[in-house]
Amino acid sequence: MTNPESSLEQLNTSVPHPARMHNYVLGGKDHFPADRAAAERRLAVLPDWRTSARENRWFLGRAVRCLTAEAGLSQFLDIGPGLPAAGATHEVAQEIRPHARVAYVDNDPMVITHARAILTSAREGACAYIHADLRDPATILAEAAGVLDFDQPVGLLLLAVLHFLPDGDEAAKVLRTLLAALAPGSYLVLSHLTRDHDPVRVAKSMKVGDDVGIPVRAVTLAQFEEYFTGLELMSPGAVLVSDWRRDIAGPRPRPAEINFYGAVARG
Repeated sequence: MTNPESSLEQLNTSVPHPARMHNYVLGGKDHFPADRAAAERRLAVLPDWRTSARENRWFLGRAVRCLTAEAGLSQFLDIGPGLPAAGATHEVAQEIRPHARVAYVDNDPMVITHARAILTSAREGACAYIHADLRDPATILAEAAGVLDFDQPVGLLLLAVLHFLPDGDEAAKVLRTLLAALAPGSYLVLSHLTRDHDPVRVAKSMKVGDDVGIPVRAVTLAQFEEYFTGLELMSPGAVLVSDWRRDIAGPRPRPAEINFYGAVARG
C-alpha cells in the first residue's frame, strides 16, 4: 500500500482535487487556493451544487442506515468518501452494529491521512484507510481484504465518484470487477451526475471540470439503471438522491437543484 503520509510531501497543492473542492463547498477547512478557485468557477455556473452535495451526503447516511438496520450488513467498502465529515459511513453503521467494519478508499493522500487521524472506529469494529485509485479495482480489493471478509455480504458504496471515469465503458468494467468480488447478498449504493433536469447549467459545470483537469461524465436515467443490470433494486428504485427514502423535514428540493441519481440494489 502506498504510504499517504510520505505522499503528502509530493502533494501538488496547485492542482485542484474533487475531494478538497467538495470539502470547500460543504464549508470544510481542508482545501487549498486551487481547490477554492475551481470550486468557485463551478458554483458560478451551478450555484445549486451545495444543495446537491448535501443531499448526496444525506443519501449516503440513509442508505447505510437502511443496509445496516434492515439488511443486516456489517461490512462496507466506501470508495471516494472525500475528506472526513460528520455522518461518515462507519459512524452510521457502528451506531447500529458496533462490530461493523469499513474500508475507505481514496486517491488523495490528504483524505486518507486526515481520515486516519480523525475517524475512530468503535472498539468492537474496524476501519481501514486505503490509498488507491478507482481505476485499479484489483488493488482496492486486495487491500480491503485485510479488513473485510469477502466471503460475506458487503455494501459497496460509490457516491458521486463513478462519473470521474470519463469513459463509460471503463466505468462499467470497473464496477463489474468490484461487484464480481462480492459475496451473494451484497449491496451496491451508487449515485451519479445527470443532465436530465438542468442540461444547460450542468453542461457548463462539466466544461469547468474539463478546464481545471477534472473531467466528469453525466448519464441519463436509463444509462444509470444499466449499472444495476442483474441486481435487485430496493424501493423506490433509481431516483434523484433527494427522493430516496427521504426522511428530512421541509420542502423537497427541485430536480434541477440536485442533478444526481441514486439507488441501492442487492446482488
